Amino acid sequence: MLKDCLENVRLRKPLVHNITNYVTVNDVANVLLACGASPIMSDDPEEVEEITSICGGLCINIGTLNQQTIPSMFLAGKTSNKLGHKVVLDPVGAGASKLRTDTAVKLMDEIRFDAIRGNISEIKTLALGSGRTKGVDADVADAVTEDSLDEAVAFVKAFAQKAGSIIIVTGAIDLVSDGGKCYVIRNGRAEMGRITGTGCQLSALITAYLAANPENALEAAAAAVCAMGLAGELGWQSMQPSDGNTAYRSRIIDAIYHMDGETLERGAKYETR
Repeated sequence: MLKDCLENVRLRKPLVHNITNYVTVNDVANVLLACGASPIMSDDPEEVEEITSICGGLCINIGTLNQQTIPSMFLAGKTSNKLGHKVVLDPVGAGASKLRTDTAVKLMDEIRFDAIRGNISEIKTLALGSGRTKGVDADVADAVTEDSLDEAVAFVKAFAQKAGSIIIVTGAIDLVSDGGKCYVIRNGRAEMGRITGTGCQLSALITAYLAANPENALEAAAAAVCAMGLAGELGWQSMQPSDGNTAYRSRIIDAIYHMDGETLERGAKYETR
């Protein structure tokens, strides 16, 4: 059950190592604290292997790539693989530049990822090994809609099998697949796209859920996606007329903080295919 996945995060309090986007690093740390996990941010090559060795999960986010953090990603990822820790890739903006695309593809070649989360354009870029996106946003032409859902589910299942990872495509409709089964999730609000970092927060949340539920990875990933989307809905319900997107960001994190297993089970909107 999804509720068990959430409750295990609060019970087991996984320590999550983040090599992440400095635009959103504070929000990533806070959402991990809100869900019951503990964050640690470290991206210096001199310490990432040591830091990741004491953690249960590693989230690699390529949102603000630079020549220092790229080697750190490979060092931490390979160390985590050796130790059997959960590793998640967020290929932010893959397809927007050669550096981002090449780095994401090479990371996939050299590191075993338990899950990869991105928008549909980023995931298609990884599947093809090249591509173009609209900056860090999904191209409208790629969007997963009710009309294109069957095709999108088939694509995500096929890529999950090829990559050997749980593939998570987020957007108006979220898809989570291990290659055999696919969760089709319809939680969330369109307004979440007007906040910088909800995707980054979700990738960290997925890492925490995987680390706390190692025996049930697919359902854990789906639970994290449902929880984030539901937090967007609950946060929006508490918005005041004078509130804007910064208030909404805080209300989403607060909703994660207050969410319990029963609330998640009641509010999760998904089907499996």
